[in-house]
Amino acid sequence: MASYLEVNNLSKSYGPRVLFENLSFHINEGDKIALIAPNGTGKTSLLKILAGIDSSDGEGSVRFLRDITVAFLEQDQTYAADQTVYDVVFEGCNEKAAIIREYEEALTSQDTARLEKAMTAMDRADAWNYEHEIREILSTLKIRNLEQPANTLSGGERKRVAIAAMLIRKAEFLVMDEPTNHLDLESIEFLEDYLSRSRCTLLMVTHDRYFLDRICNQILELSEGTLHRYPGNYSYFLEKREERIQNFKAETDKARNLLRTELDWMRRMPCARGTKAKYRIDAFYDLQERASQRIHEQTLEIQAGMTRLGKKIINCRHLHYQWEDFIGLEDFTYNFAPGEKIGLVGRNGVGKSTFLNLLVGSLEPTSGEIDRGTTLNIGYYRQEGIQFNPDQTVIDVVRDIAETVSLGDGKTLTASAFLNRFLFPPSSHYTKVEKLSGGEKRRLYLLTILMKSPNFLILDEPTNDLDIMTLNVLEEYLKDFPGSLLIVSHDRFFLDKLADHLFIFEGKGRIKDFVGTYSGYRQYVLDRQAEQRNAERLAAEKKAKAEKASAQETATQLPPKKKKLSYKEQKELEQLEKDLAALEQEKAELETRLSEGSLAGDALNQASIRIGEILELLDEKELRWLELND
Repeated sequence: MASYLEVNNLSKSYGPRVLFENLSFHINEGDKIALIAPNGTGKTSLLKILAGIDSSDGEGSVRFLRDITVAFLEQDQTYAADQTVYDVVFEGCNEKAAIIREYEEALTSQDTARLEKAMTAMDRADAWNYEHEIREILSTLKIRNLEQPANTLSGGERKRVAIAAMLIRKAEFLVMDEPTNHLDLESIEFLEDYLSRSRCTLLMVTHDRYFLDRICNQILELSEGTLHRYPGNYSYFLEKREERIQNFKAETDKARNLLRTELDWMRRMPCARGTKAKYRIDAFYDLQERASQRIHEQTLEIQAGMTRLGKKIINCRHLHYQWEDFIGLEDFTYNFAPGEKIGLVGRNGVGKSTFLNLLVGSLEPTSGEIDRGTTLNIGYYRQEGIQFNPDQTVIDVVRDIAETVSLGDGKTLTASAFLNRFLFPPSSHYTKVEKLSGGEKRRLYLLTILMKSPNFLILDEPTNDLDIMTLNVLEEYLKDFPGSLLIVSHDRFFLDKLADHLFIFEGKGRIKDFVGTYSGYRQYVLDRQAEQRNAERLAAEKKAKAEKASAQETATQLPPKKKKLSYKEQKELEQLEKDLAALEQEKAELETRLSEGSLAGDALNQASIRIGEILELLDEKELRWLELND
């Protein structure tokens, strides 16, 4: 298998903070690799170096070994003020896509000559199938207004436009940083299906475990500055990673036991005999180094207090919300119960965030009533993330809320100690928030929500930018959270693990309550779609049978279809028509002569006999003519 990429001795530091040193690896054609590492260890920095956006410290090198095209999907997208969606989607496109772009422009130009030229170019490049594929990509990703300024798009729209641009380029090598962030579930499933069928080579960072498990055939784990490769999907990685850690610990324990024996020998060995045992002394120091190795696994500790929650939480009665033509909620009635965990599912822009803002009081309903319990303490984790002053440090953000934090067991911690539990060591406490990675900012934001001891948690896209290790810990905490939980997430694994039931936002303010997991809901939808397709097929078959029966009935009522004449019969028919014409003409001439009275004797007798013969011939030939024409 051909090698696509060779990476040697990559290093990256920011000031005293070392992200990684001397990383080396290779990627072959057809590999679909996920890079897994904790937040803040340099995943995004590594991808940017590979994509040529950033550079390695020192002598590191990135070398693509074949003449291939590379497409890079950044974690967040920023667009220039003069860029339209059209510009972004077709920027840097291949020659065939450029031909399609010209064809699309010619369609709306009202220039017939230009359109004819564009269609000729489409024919020459055999681009019609590709044009159909582009239309399918844009349609599925719901990209409709190509003339819209790109910088006016929402986060989800920007991500969909960036993905469309990447797929349309048909690059051989894709580098993707958190491709599922801000996407709705329909778009995620489309991208998952596209990449699983594609023959492209792929390196990506993602926290979406279903997405990762169904696409990738290799995992690269960046741990303590070292890369470990696992041939297999995410499930295989979890199993083999645990084996690697246990083997490492066993080898280290064995080295420590042997070290005690060697240390005793070193202490007893006379100095005069040192030269005779130099090999053993060297081995002792190697053993000492192996025995001192550690796996420094930093584990997030989520232990936060919760204020008492009464029986009444939030009661909604006949809620309606409308802004201009947008209907966010239509006659919604529901009483939230203590301890229930609800997932919110629906397309982007269908009203999920509006619903959350109504619950917390940021918006007032057009009509209806919201009755909140007196003990209610809402913790609202918003999708847009933490809002901070650029001059604030990590410790400043926490101390602005409280100097001490109450834990679930009744104990308290200082703000600094609470930060340590969320993987912010003392060395990071005075780091400015704007210098943190995306995942670290999210983790800090989560900390600020939990330290207020909420009893009703509302989490709007909490998984964006968090690493998989943090997600696993967060899931375990939320699973045992005794308060009420409301989750908006496009992470299917996260929803499956936590939600007892789902609010399905169907559009135009309609909300359906589905009891079960997200996977159960998707299977329900697929089954319903299969039933609908089957019903449509049966209806089409029934219609076709009815049309066939009607046609057969009509056919029986029509005269039989005229038999096609043979060559000989056709010639006979042509001759009959000539003979009939000649006989008619001869008959007319004889009748004229007889009527004039100019014939006498034998001539008159012969003319009378001939007319009789002509009449017989005409009857005979006309009968045959009719037979042939029937």
